[in-house]
Amino acid sequence: MSMKREFGKEQPFIPAGPFKIRVPGIHYKFEWPDYIQGLLMCAVCLGAIPMLQEYLGMPFEVAMAVVVLNGIFYCAHVFLGDPVVPGWVTPAIPLLILYISDYAIGPQRMQALIAFEMSLGILAFVLGITGLGKKIVHIVPNAMQAGIIMGSGIAAINIIFVKGARFDQFPISIVVCVGIGFYLLFSNHFKSICNKNKFLKIISNLGILPVIALAIILAPLVGETAWPKVEWGITKPAFGVLWTQWTFLSGNIGFPPIKMFINALPMVVSAYIVLFGDMLQSQALIQDCKKDRPDELIDYDPNRSHIIFGLRNMLMSVIGPDLTMCGPLWAAIQVVICERYKHGKESMDSIFGGAASFRFGTLTGYLLLPIVSLCKPILGIALASTMLIQGYVSIRVGVMKARTANDLGIAGIIAAIVATRGAAWGLAAGIVLCILINLGNKPELDVILFDKEKI
Repeated sequence: MSMKREFGKEQPFIPAGPFKIRVPGIHYKFEWPDYIQGLLMCAVCLGAIPMLQEYLGMPFEVAMAVVVLNGIFYCAHVFLGDPVVPGWVTPAIPLLILYISDYAIGPQRMQALIAFEMSLGILAFVLGITGLGKKIVHIVPNAMQAGIIMGSGIAAINIIFVKGARFDQFPISIVVCVGIGFYLLFSNHFKSICNKNKFLKIISNLGILPVIALAIILAPLVGETAWPKVEWGITKPAFGVLWTQWTFLSGNIGFPPIKMFINALPMVVSAYIVLFGDMLQSQALIQDCKKDRPDELIDYDPNRSHIIFGLRNMLMSVIGPDLTMCGPLWAAIQVVICERYKHGKESMDSIFGGAASFRFGTLTGYLLLPIVSLCKPILGIALASTMLIQGYVSIRVGVMKARTANDLGIAGIIAAIVATRGAAWGLAAGIVLCILINLGNKPELDVILFDKEKI
C-alpha cells in the first residue's frame, strides 16, 4: 500500500541530502497504463542498437547490453526525486556521430567516445553539486531559452525529414501514425469527445501506445517493413563481452589519452547546451502541469537533475559507452505522461508513479524477446514518431518562453542556427543578438506577446 499525501503537499519520500528517495509501491502507486506503454515504447530505445552496430562495430548482443544498462540507470531519476522520464540527448547525436567519425573505428573511436561521455558527466555533476546548474537555468535570458528549445525541436524534426532519412524509408507509415498520434495527444476535439466516451478515454490514457501498435500492423500492409517474426524467451545481453572488449577496463581499449579529453571539449559544450535546453523544457512541462493538479506539489530541482544525469554519463562511460548519451528528458513521453496526469488523480495519482512505471515498462521490454522481436521491424517508425512529437512540443514550449516580439525574433535566429550549424554556434549568436538588441532597451517599448499570468 502506497503512502498517501495531503492535498497540496509533496508525494512522500525519504530525504537523503540533495535527493528525495521514493520506492515504488511505498512512496507512489504503480501506474499500469504507463507500464504497458513502456513495454512497446522500448522499441524507440532499441533504435540505439543499429547506431551502435554501424558506428562502433558492436555485435547485436553487446549493443543490447549497453541499452539494458542505460535502461537500469533511467530508473534512477524518479528513485532519487526527479519527476521526469529521462532519455537520450537526441539532437546532439548527429553531432557526436560526426565527432567520433574523425577517429578510426575500433579502439581509437571507443576512446574518443569514452573521453567525451566522461567529460560531459563530470561537467554536469560539478554544476549540480556546486549549485551552479540551478543558477544557470535562471540567469539565461528568455530569448536564449526559447531559441535553444526551439532549435532542439527543429533538429529533432530534421533528423526524420533530411534526404535519405527515416521519412524516405517509411513515408506512408510515418504520415499515418504520426498524424493519428498528434490527434490523440494534442487535438482539442479529441479531448472533448474522449470525456464523453469510456473507450476513447482509455485510448487517451494510453498515450503514444496506439500509434506503435498501429505501426506494427500498417507498415507491413503497405510494404514498408516485413511482418514481425515473434520469438519467445529472454534476450541475452552480452555484458561480459562488453566489459572485457568494449570498455577501457579491458586491455583492448585502454584509458583515453589526455589529448582526447581536450579534443572533446567543444563537443562537450555543444552537448551540454542541448542538455540545458532539455532541463528548461522539463521545468516548463512540470510548471504547465501545476495549474491542473493543485493536489500535488511537484519539486523539480535543476541541481538534482544535473547530479543524476552527470553520474549516469560518468558510469556509462566506464561500463557501457553509448552514442545516445544520458539525458535528463525524453520530451515526447514526458508530454504523454503530463497530459495523462492533467486528467486528474483518478487517471494518475502522482506524476512520479507515471514516470517511474513507464521506465519500468521499457526496462522489462528490453528483456522480453517477444517484445523485442515484435517491435524490431518498426524501430525506425517508432523513432520518427517520438522525434516529431518532441519537435512539436519543443517549438510550442520555446515560443511560449518568449515574452516579447524581440525575444521571439532572437529565438528564431538562434533556433535556425542551432538546427543547421550546431548548438555552440547558436549559443554564440544568441549572446551577440541579446547584447545588440537588448542593450539599453526599455521594457515598456517591447511588444508583449504572452501575459504569463493569464496562460
